[in-house]
This record gives sequence, C-alpha cells and structure tokens, in this order.
Amino acid sequence: MVEKLRIFLALFYVVVCSLVLVPLQILSMKTGLWPETVILKIWHSMILRALGMRVHVTGSLAKDRPLLVAANHISWTDIMVLGSFVDVKFIARADMEGWPLIGMLSKLQRTVFIERERKRTSGDQASEIAKRMAKGDAMVLFAEGSTGDGNLVLPFKSTLFGAASMAIAEGAAEQVFIQPVAIAYTRLHGMPMGRRHRPI
Repeated sequence: MVEKLRIFLALFYVVVCSLVLVPLQILSMKTGLWPETVILKIWHSMILRALGMRVHVTGSLAKDRPLLVAANHISWTDIMVLGSFVDVKFIARADMEGWPLIGMLSKLQRTVFIERERKRTSGDQASEIAKRMAKGDAMVLFAEGSTGDGNLVLPFKSTLFGAASMAIAEGAAEQVFIQPVAIAYTRLHGMPMGRRHRPI
C-alpha cells in the first residue's frame, strides 16, 4: 500500500511539474526570452527527484564548440541524467518521435531523430546534426546505437560520427570537438549495485 502511494505521488508530481513547465518551454522556443535548456534542466531534475535518483558528476562539459558528446547508453533515464546538469540536445532513433508523450517531450528538446537502419539517409542525418553543432548546440550521441547492461560498453556505431567531419567539410567549422561521457548506475536503494542488478 505504501509503495503504491509513493508511485501515485511521484506520478502526480511529474504531471503537475509538466503542466507548469511544458507551456514555459514552448514559450521559450517561440520567443527566445531565455535559453531553452533552462526549463529542460529543471524538468529533468524534477523527474529524477520523483524517481528517487541522485546524480554525481565528475568533470564538466567542454566549452569548445562545435561539440559532439559520445555517451554510453544504459537506460531511458540517461537523457534525464545528462539533461539535468548540462546544456545539450539529443540524437534519438526515429521511432521515438511517434511515441505518446515521449515524442512530444523529445520535440520540446529539439531532438534530432535518426533512422540508424537506413544507411541511404545517413548522409542527410549527419548533415542535420552537423548544422545543429555549427549553430552552437552540443549534441549527445548514444554511440552504441542500443542500450547495454552497464557492465560493458558496446561497440560504437561509426556512421553518425560522420557529422563531425561533415561540419568541417561544409565549412561550418575548422574543427569539431568530440567529448566522451560515461554513465554508470552504481547504487540501488543506497546499496552498491553488482552485475546481477543490471540492467535497471
């Protein structure tokens, strides 16, 4: 009973926060009154609080631009984790665009949707990412192309790293910076997580 009450309160908290923050984010996107990532960072932080998650950060986001952030991918919460403390935009697989609620929220973050399986469109997709980086957006690429269990990093998909070289080739930048980021979920209910606790 207590656990169900906690879940209900967490969902209620998320809904109330979203009802307040989504209109503010739309206003920001249309008017530019404040940086778009301000509202997003607040929203991501509130979601993590509702989930009972705490984020510990080592290091900082590079200030150099254009910037492509290459991160491992463990859980759907990775976006909230990164989005709660750095000003970044995300690259996500195309089918997420049609997901209820998630698709709408992704668009509010100006997510770039890509079709990894269709290699014929990879050039256009890389070009879109290159343009966004050239405008100053730090783009996050979950380079494994899939979620892992957090114990090992899967081989990176090299196709979309072409966005970095394309930004240079099109004259948008003389050089592109690529920053690796590692995400690790280390504790569950305050206790250290072993291999058997993953994936979360």
